[in-house]
Amino acid sequence: MTPIAEKFLALLEITNRLRAPDGCPWDQKQTPQSFKHYLLEETQEVLEAIDADNPAHICEELGDLLFQIIFLSNLYQEKNLFTLAEVIDSITTKMIRRHPHVFGEATVASEQELRQQWQRIKNQENAEKLQAKEGRSTTLASENLTL
Repeated sequence: MTPIAEKFLALLEITNRLRAPDGCPWDQKQTPQSFKHYLLEETQEVLEAIDADNPAHICEELGDLLFQIIFLSNLYQEKNLFTLAEVIDSITTKMIRRHPHVFGEATVASEQELRQQWQRIKNQENAEKLQAKEGRSTTLASENLTL
């Protein structure tokens, strides 16, 4: 196992231990709703550290933000809604899809073309999400009519 994988696994184990029956009472009672404030707070602290241009502080705050993401993912995993692996898979797939000039055959001649390509892909993703959502709404509506 690589050093980064070992460290990541250790952080996952810490998160699981905090939520375990013999873990931390404060962490055990957190919900996605109660945790939103802390996620926003840590994000703001990362931005402040970047503004201060202090690498050690940025490193610390990025660690805090990483913990927030892992912890929040764990809350959803406990409800069997999705896993951290699915979160990682989702962003991996998205970054590959949004960078066809790196991972595919597309070419871009300028930074402007790159931004336009990114926006086209993002717009297509949003349209597909909307179509899927509308499809679910239509299905639910027709099911309600048959009841």
